[in-house]
Amino acid sequence: MARWTKFYLIHIEFLGFRYHGWQIQPGLKSVEGMINKTFSFILKHQGFKVLGCGRTDAKVSADDFAFELFLNEEIDTTLLLEQLNSNLPFDIRAKSVKEIDAKFNIIQHSKIKEYHYHFSFGEKSHPFNAPFIINFGEHLDIGLMQEAVKEFVGTHNFRRYATKPTENTIFEREIISASIESNTKFTGSSVPENAFVFKVSSKGFLRYQVRLMMAALIDVGNGIYTVEDIKNSLINFNEDVMKHNAPSSGLNLLKVSF
Repeated sequence: MARWTKFYLIHIEFLGFRYHGWQIQPGLKSVEGMINKTFSFILKHQGFKVLGCGRTDAKVSADDFAFELFLNEEIDTTLLLEQLNSNLPFDIRAKSVKEIDAKFNIIQHSKIKEYHYHFSFGEKSHPFNAPFIINFGEHLDIGLMQEAVKEFVGTHNFRRYATKPTENTIFEREIISASIESNTKFTGSSVPENAFVFKVSSKGFLRYQVRLMMAALIDVGNGIYTVEDIKNSLINFNEDVMKHNAPSSGLNLLKVSF
């Protein structure tokens, strides 16, 4: 194993609609795979490693994703930022490159992630919204959903909001904030009038947790679940996992803080 001597923290943003998430998967196009390919071209060698701050699902986008670059050579951070943006595909952009020390651990270092899930209801919206805003049918009771989302705030056992956990999975997570608000990010004639965003932040999420939370809130809006059902799902956490995931392309990692 290489003993790395130089370490860099790089923040990027990407549109995830044509990728199978951040992490490399055999035979599938991933953001990490594209990053590695770009570094191979820029550096003219394979003596490097990248490590992301977490995983993302297929088609999930990010306004702010971070990864660590491990090298055995010093690089000009300003030049590397320029080279990345000259060579990365149109749907990935590097935001910053910063040298860090060997003590920094991108996985274990304390951080807060904030996810936004954009959705709408009413008439089927313009196809241009497909990568960003998911339509959930003719009517949703947004007021009831705004009541229900408050139940997620605080420290709870989210076992029913996790997919394929391992025996070492820690289900107790703290939701720092959670809300449903009107959409202000996407504007224009093609954007649905009834467009909203589910905002949620935590130091760490379980696999598919945000999408399961979103689906449960949609079920509240549709009258399938009540606010009390959401509350009970966090108390009676040994029952079956919640019914389904919300589609992935509505999900966006807004920011990650270290």
